[in-house]
Amino acid sequence: MKKIIVLALILITTISCENDFSTWNIDEKSASQVPAETLFSNAQRNLARHMNKQNVNDNIFNFLAQYWTATTYPSEAAFDLTGRDVPGGFWDVMYRDVLIDFKETKKTLELERALLLRPEDLAVNTNKKAITEILEVYTYHVLVDVFGDIPYSEALDIANPLPGYDDDTQIYADLFVKLDASIASLVSGSDSFGSGDFMYSGNVIAWKKFANSLKLRMALRTLDSGKITEAVAGGVFESNADNATFMYTNSHPYSNPLWENLVRSNRNDLLVSDTFVNVISPLNDPRAGIYMGDNKTPYAGGPYGANNSYNSYTHLGTVFHKADSEGLIMDYAEVEFLLAEAAARTLGGVTDAETHYKNGITASIKYWTGSDADAAVYIAQTTVAYDAVNYMKSIGTQKWLALYSNGFEGWSSWRVFGYPILTVPADADAAAAGMVPVRYTYPADEEQRNGVNYTAASSAIGGDKLNTRVFWNQ
Repeated sequence: MKKIIVLALILITTISCENDFSTWNIDEKSASQVPAETLFSNAQRNLARHMNKQNVNDNIFNFLAQYWTATTYPSEAAFDLTGRDVPGGFWDVMYRDVLIDFKETKKTLELERALLLRPEDLAVNTNKKAITEILEVYTYHVLVDVFGDIPYSEALDIANPLPGYDDDTQIYADLFVKLDASIASLVSGSDSFGSGDFMYSGNVIAWKKFANSLKLRMALRTLDSGKITEAVAGGVFESNADNATFMYTNSHPYSNPLWENLVRSNRNDLLVSDTFVNVISPLNDPRAGIYMGDNKTPYAGGPYGANNSYNSYTHLGTVFHKADSEGLIMDYAEVEFLLAEAAARTLGGVTDAETHYKNGITASIKYWTGSDADAAVYIAQTTVAYDAVNYMKSIGTQKWLALYSNGFEGWSSWRVFGYPILTVPADADAAAAGMVPVRYTYPADEEQRNGVNYTAASSAIGGDKLNTRVFWNQ
């Protein structure tokens, strides 16, 4: 009996001493607090994957630019965007998997900053925040270009499931403010994310060049001469060494998403389109053998938007079937074409459009083939020579060719220049009414080119853009 009483007293004493049970169900192997580096890396990976892949559920920009077309599932190439809710799929990843992680990255950095004392640590924290905001601006810029008005000032608030939509022009204006502030705050002599940054390994100087190059792109979208001047003065890309690329590996889930779609999944869903083959083949382009496979001689593009046989038409090039092929976000070639456009439009004090045009072609060919000589021979052709009178066609065509691996920007380039002429699919979705994707438009004197009239219409692909009117090519 005494033993029972003693045991009971021990048990009562033990229980009375442990009256806080809050730590009992904590899984010590699962993190309850995520470092800023991890959040940033995850958002950056999600952003790069989403921009680099081609998937009928959420990214069809290589279809919209008419670089590629489909085999078994041609609906999206024929402008059916609602069957799989492609716009919704694209939005969800950018909003949920990218922007929210960037927001959480900044919140974590603010908490960490409160604990820092040394100036050098504060500088690193400042750089991390600035780089996060630069990619945040990039993401919002893409969403505005795709959708027009979007949730912005009320966005990313879990307590507000129905945020209001902001005017796209006002969003762009605020993005410029944020981008300028981020550029100004970068501390060039300090570190940032280091190995947690899969694009520039934390190189702050490289991020500054990317930010100014992004600013240049956005300034050409809005024809903002002052911002063009600022971007160029701040320092944009100067060679392919500055390219903004995501370094994929041979190991999933850090492999190139195109490899996953084409090889790992063992699917034959994509072909080079006849639109692309018809443009590139007559030009004796040295990139042709890299852009396209050699299963057909001569090249035979699949009719755009049709239900094509995989074995009957030209396949994508070998480079797109490699797990570790790097993913381009923005490159030097694009920057030179932007400068050529600025010079041709006499904006931002940029001059010599022809030289920038040639630089853009050279940068692209050298990136893909490694040869300056190939570029020189290509540029010397009369079919490639710069036409100052019809600069829209010259720059538009060659920039479109250079952007072959960047579907979003290739589509965006066509929306600016209207070149090359895209194909209306024979089996186009009825809702598209036989019209090609929505275009940006600029001053009235550019509303008619080559006898083509542009009529205002709404779009399932995008909305009114940045104080410009939206047109469908009838």
